Amino acid sequence: MLGLIILKSSLFNSNSNKYLAYLLFTLSIILLNHVFEVEDTFTTYPFLHFIDNIEWVFLLPVFMFLFIKNRTQNTVKTKQKVYLCFIPFAYSAILNIVSDLDHVAGIYTIPQTGIVLMTILGLIHLALALTFIPFLLIYSYFIIKNLRDPQEKKWIITLLTIVTSLIFAFLIIYLASLFINFNLSSAMSVLALSATFIIHWTAYIGIYKYKLAKNKEAIFNFLNNDMTILPINLKIGEKNTAEEYRESITTDNLYFQKLEVLCKELQIYTDSTLNREKVAAKLGISAGYVSQIINTITEDNFANYINQYRVEAVKEMISNSDYKNYNLLAMGLESGFTSKTTFYKAFKKHTGQTPNEYKIAINKY
Repeated sequence: MLGLIILKSSLFNSNSNKYLAYLLFTLSIILLNHVFEVEDTFTTYPFLHFIDNIEWVFLLPVFMFLFIKNRTQNTVKTKQKVYLCFIPFAYSAILNIVSDLDHVAGIYTIPQTGIVLMTILGLIHLALALTFIPFLLIYSYFIIKNLRDPQEKKWIITLLTIVTSLIFAFLIIYLASLFINFNLSSAMSVLALSATFIIHWTAYIGIYKYKLAKNKEAIFNFLNNDMTILPINLKIGEKNTAEEYRESITTDNLYFQKLEVLCKELQIYTDSTLNREKVAAKLGISAGYVSQIINTITEDNFANYINQYRVEAVKEMISNSDYKNYNLLAMGLESGFTSKTTFYKAFKKHTGQTPNEYKIAINKY
C-alpha cells in the first residue's frame, strides 16, 4: 500500500521516488514469501515456488542505486545502462524458472548433462550475488556525495546503510546455510522484522521530509517576500583601495555599510555556503579585510556576525503567527544554517534559549 501511495500520489510523485516505491514492492514480495514458508503454504500450493525461488534480493540494490542516482539529479543517461542493472536478476529468474519447470511443474525432466550445466550456471549465479550486489551498494555511497541538502543526505545514507546491512546479513546467512546445518527460518524471521522496520521507517521519514520540504518552500518565500533590491554599488569616493580605509574602521566604513545592505536587504546570509571569500568578492576587497572590518566594528568574528542575522530571521518567523505550526528546523535551514546542530548551537549562543524554548516563551505572550 505504501508503495502504491508513493507511486501514484502527487504528494510524492518524482522519478526518484518511483524507484523507492519499487524497492518497497520488492521487500513486500520477499516478506510475503517468508509468510508463505512459515505458514507452510507451499505444500498446499506448490506452484507458489515459482515466486519464492526467484531471487528478489537482486532487485533491492538496483532500486536503491537508481533511487539515489536520480535523487542526486545525476540521472542515467541511456535506458540501456538502466537495463544493465537488471541483468543479474533476469539471469537468476530464468535459471530458477527453468529449474522449477522440472521440479515443481514437472513439464519436463532435465537430463544428466543438463543437470551438470545447471550446476555450473548455479555457481555463476552465486558469483553474481557475491560481486554484483556488494558492488552496487558500495558504489551508491560514492554518488550520495553529490546531494546538496545535508539533511536529505543524512536520511538517504541512513536508509542505504539499513538496506545494505539487511542484504549483507541475508548473504551471510545464506552462505552459512550451505556449509552449516541450522534453522534458516528463524534467521530469516529476524531479517523479515528488519525489513518491516524499513518499510515503516521509510513511511515516517518520507512524510516528515515532505513536510519539511513544504515548510522550507514557504519559509523561502517568507524570507524573500518584500525583498527590496537596492543598488549595491555604493560610492567609495576618491579612495578606492581597502588599505586606505584601514586607519579608520568604524560603523561609517563604506565597506561595512555595503555589507549591512547585503545582509539586511538582500539576505545573503540565507546562502548556506556563504563564506568570507564570497563576501569579499561582492565587496571588492580581500577576505582578510572582511574579517578585519567585522572584528573591529562588531568585536566578533565573521561566522557569528552572519549567524546573528540568521537567528534574527528565525526569531522573526517564530514571532509571526502565520508560521506557528511550522517546523523549526526548516526555518533554520532556510535561514542559512547547514544542520540542526549548528542551528541550535547558534540560536542558543545569541538568545540564551533553544529554538523550542524561545517559541514556547513567545507563544505565552
